[in-house]
Amino acid sequence: MRHPEHAAVIQRVLAIPPKRYQRTTVSWLTEPEADALLAAADRDTWTGRRDHALLVLALQTGLRISELISLNCTDVHLDAGAHVHCTGKGRKERATPLTTLTVEVLRSWLAERAGCAHEPLFPTRTGARLSRDAIEHRLAQHIRVATTACPTLATKHVTMHTLRHTAAMRLLHAGIDIAVIALWLGHEHLATAEIYLHADMNQKEQAIALVTPPGTRPGRYQPPGPTSAVPRLALIEPTCRCTFTLPAR
Repeated sequence: MRHPEHAAVIQRVLAIPPKRYQRTTVSWLTEPEADALLAAADRDTWTGRRDHALLVLALQTGLRISELISLNCTDVHLDAGAHVHCTGKGRKERATPLTTLTVEVLRSWLAERAGCAHEPLFPTRTGARLSRDAIEHRLAQHIRVATTACPTLATKHVTMHTLRHTAAMRLLHAGIDIAVIALWLGHEHLATAEIYLHADMNQKEQAIALVTPPGTRPGRYQPPGPTSAVPRLALIEPTCRCTFTLPAR
């Protein structure tokens, strides 16, 4: 917008395909790991109850960390048709339904929060919005506590985006169509949500169970034995004899 005279050059640069890079399989939390994480927040403290409500909302809705930070108290609707309203990437608005458990947790938190409509839903002690680093730092603390109850968490690098993957994998394991999952997470393209299909071993195991196994046996290949005797060629001795007469001296 500032330099329209360079629009042609900018268009050529944007048309360059991105560099190919190695894509790792997404990581998510199992049900015991998610339960251990939620139990790690100390609900005897104000920050623990805040973190518990934030983690419950993140695991159920799959909101991005930026979407969680931007939530206000007025964005949560806990009446009939309970949902949370957020503005995601590309300024796209979407509403995500809430389960009964999430509604109870958020209702209790809002009663304690007692904030105005346009104040942050998950504030700091001073009332400001939580930063991205602060949320990741709090999550890392809860993961360290949860590792004692669930040792498998020690082998995983858990971030707030891992909780987003966990919400998607829960929907996939429940039999939800991948198109609905992409809509739930706010993906613009359906192909973006296909990474969860590649990571789900349950779907692959169900697919391989429907395939007829090849008709072969394990072990080293052994050729079949002879089915009939192959006649051998006998050596034939010559029957003709040649005589030589030596000349007389």
